[in-house]
Amino acid sequence: MINYPFSILHLEWQQTLPVLSENEQQRLARIKATVANLEQRSVLENTVKLAVIAPLLDLSGLFLPPFYVSTEDSVEVEAIDKNIVVRGRIDILVLKEQLWVLVIESKRAEFSVKVGIPQILSYMLATPHPELPLYGLVTNGTDFVFLKLMFQDVPRYAKSRQFVLGQDDDLEKVLQILKQLAEVVVARC
Repeated sequence: MINYPFSILHLEWQQTLPVLSENEQQRLARIKATVANLEQRSVLENTVKLAVIAPLLDLSGLFLPPFYVSTEDSVEVEAIDKNIVVRGRIDILVLKEQLWVLVIESKRAEFSVKVGIPQILSYMLATPHPELPLYGLVTNGTDFVFLKLMFQDVPRYAKSRQFVLGQDDDLEKVLQILKQLAEVVVARC
């Protein structure tokens, strides 16, 4: 698999991003306040899913038709040339019909999102529709990295910069990107 800079792969979310409403901005402020409260103790993966990911999926429209969300789906990826099989569970999978749209991997707050990137890429390789681009998101609740995987001659991926909750308007950008991805997928399929 080859890692390409974002400029080489066409990245839909680098286009003009959707404008957020006042209500969406207020709800993002509430997510930030929730995370600030949670930072007082060790935050587990499930708490990250409930406190951060679920509200973002709701605000982005990814809980609504034509999408649906599945959790803890088993995946198996086999490396043909090395007889290696990777098995795991996708934390959150957003689908449109049978098409994988977005694979989300959450980590404990103490972990760097970088540790989740190889894991999510291995899960993304198991997509049943390699002819279409697939998006990923790795988060620990405060840091977010988006990925795009495309299959051509060889699988190619690109990753975004790391968005950090509380830094500039990064959480707003994360929501805008999620909304943009939802729009792109609906228009494509």
